[in-house]
Amino acid sequence: MTLPETKPALARLARDPPALHSRAIADLRFIRETMASVASYTAFSGWGLIIVGFGALIAGALASHRAIMAERIAIWLVDAGFSIVLGAGASILKAKAAGQPLFAGPIRKFSLSFAPAILAGAVFTWSMLRSPEVASLPGLWLLLYGAGLAAAGTLSVWVIPTMGACFFVLGVIALLAPFAWGNALLTAGFGGIHIAFGAVIARRYGG
Repeated sequence: MTLPETKPALARLARDPPALHSRAIADLRFIRETMASVASYTAFSGWGLIIVGFGALIAGALASHRAIMAERIAIWLVDAGFSIVLGAGASILKAKAAGQPLFAGPIRKFSLSFAPAILAGAVFTWSMLRSPEVASLPGLWLLLYGAGLAAAGTLSVWVIPTMGACFFVLGVIALLAPFAWGNALLTAGFGGIHIAFGAVIARRYGG
């Protein structure tokens, strides 16, 4: 025979399992939706990449009329500075529109994975500007940029590592090809590849 004071406790135990089950389902749904959101998000702005790509086409056209390698490199360095500012600004605007934190989550992980390759490119550029090997810079830029994208892209959508692989292959070609091809390959990479993949990102991944 059940004591009277135990009846409320038994009643609560009978009610708790469904409540706990509902809470667990809600938590799992939230985790699934959050993971899906991260998996379908890329910090890169597609429209930003398209504009950067057109800037590279202009830089390539200007550099093609310069016979001195140092002048060509200077034009591409100016374009790189423009691209960094524009790309960062476009990514910040996209992150705000998507409700993504700027210094946490996928953006932080992507930046930390991407930065070493870019810093290595900056060190190589500073070092090789004073050496006869300056003509190898286009290949190194393409190669390191592609390596950075491929590494950081493992934390993003499939488009990013694929774009990185394209830059990497183009960098290998640039290092093996005659030095005279360097400007054309830079234009094809930072111009054509950016525009093509930027269009895919803009259409399929929120701008």
